[in-house]
Amino acid sequence: MANNENRTEQVQDLNELLQIRRDKLTELQENGQNPFEITKYDVTAHSKEIIENFDCFEGKTVSIAGRMMSKRVMGKASFAHFRDNDGLIQSYIRKDEVGEDVYLGFKKMDIGDIVGIEGTVFRTQHGEVSIRAQKLVLLSKSLLPLPEKFHGLKDMDTRYRQRYVDLIVNPEVKDTFVKRSKIITEIRRFLDGEQFLEVETPVLHTIAGGATARPFITHHNAQNMDMYMRIALELHLKRLIVGGFERVYELGRVFRNEGMDTKHNPEFTLLELYQAYTDYEGMMNLTENLIRTVAQNVLGTTTLVYGDQEIDLGKPFERISMTDVVKKYSGVDFNEITTLEQARAVAKEHHIEYEERHMIGDILNLFFDEYAEKNLVQPTFVTDYPVEISPLAKKKPSNPKLTERFELFILGREHANAFSELNDPIDQKERFEHQVELKKAGDDEAGDMDTDYITALEYGMPPTGGLGIGIDRLVMLLTNSESIRDVLLFPTMKPLSE
Repeated sequence: MANNENRTEQVQDLNELLQIRRDKLTELQENGQNPFEITKYDVTAHSKEIIENFDCFEGKTVSIAGRMMSKRVMGKASFAHFRDNDGLIQSYIRKDEVGEDVYLGFKKMDIGDIVGIEGTVFRTQHGEVSIRAQKLVLLSKSLLPLPEKFHGLKDMDTRYRQRYVDLIVNPEVKDTFVKRSKIITEIRRFLDGEQFLEVETPVLHTIAGGATARPFITHHNAQNMDMYMRIALELHLKRLIVGGFERVYELGRVFRNEGMDTKHNPEFTLLELYQAYTDYEGMMNLTENLIRTVAQNVLGTTTLVYGDQEIDLGKPFERISMTDVVKKYSGVDFNEITTLEQARAVAKEHHIEYEERHMIGDILNLFFDEYAEKNLVQPTFVTDYPVEISPLAKKKPSNPKLTERFELFILGREHANAFSELNDPIDQKERFEHQVELKKAGDDEAGDMDTDYITALEYGMPPTGGLGIGIDRLVMLLTNSESIRDVLLFPTMKPLSE
């Protein structure tokens, strides 16, 4: 009963606060001081540069603008802190310097209001770099109060839904997204330096291909046909290799109609690149150099702390085959398993659930998921994947049951997927046909037949290495973020019920 009464009082208090703010806005508008009519404000400096270069700014007049985060009114003089793009800075406001009307207007301002301040830079007796205000102007009125100062915005669901408030009251969140931008910039700089060409390919596809994932389906009214939001970038990029480009990459959004958890969001950013005349070994070297270089240039180190783990990106990444890593952590040697019956039997012994359609390679992969993946904390390339789960990878000449494919695991998570690209159109068509059969059997993640891609391969694609890196997971790694939602400005959220 008491809790209900407290909630009722909080709602009443909030409603009263909202009304007070709107009344203040009405008063301003009636006095011809509508802040929403102001169209520009000339900013000459920002908080960080003023504080870090105080000797250059001392005594000079600057104009800054930002959101008021605190204020202390003390008779004829007051202090307030304003947050701009770079950080927080204090302003000292005196009635006899800004004028009685302006000072009265300042006293009526609310936390959250956006204000322009012009004044001289000085240091207070307590040593804080500040701006002695000469002019103040209200640039935008905040009609909603910010979360309470000491408790802040802690509820994660609300933080993700109202990222704009999260960024205001939790400055460290902004740092994550600044780093994300720098990471993407460094990826581009690295690949451009390796003579890769950045390209753009269609987001809407006529078939779902390039990966094993359930697509989002939409409808093109003019053509009266269903289309798919792309689940990968692969097949169009490899068409460009056929066309004569030797090194191409794309950074773009892809969409997969699957579950959501701390590592998955229905739309995410993917890097895919393709290089002619190299193989998956070349892709391993490039992947290792790319990630190490980005970490060094963005963070200034190749040693990361993620949770309670220390990750060393400076050492050579371990390389181990899927068969060997499964043997290492489960004790089962799939080199000795030659029939499907043997694979099913060993799966039953180890309580690994499989489906009727699963072949030996599928069961090997189930063992990997159960026993090995979680143990791959330090950077590890897992190589030589079974052909059953690698429909676009080239078979190993020494063992056609396996493919020249690897995935990079760090902290038990996949961070990259790459292979020597299959360029045999006959083999590729057979694998597409197998995917079609799987789809007919009920596998929603199986791919479709892409006859145009087969046609492209029939013109001839050179030996090629391809690589895909999930940018969001890489950002999670480099920013010590627990959830993919922490590195997406606006993660997918189910609407609140009205």
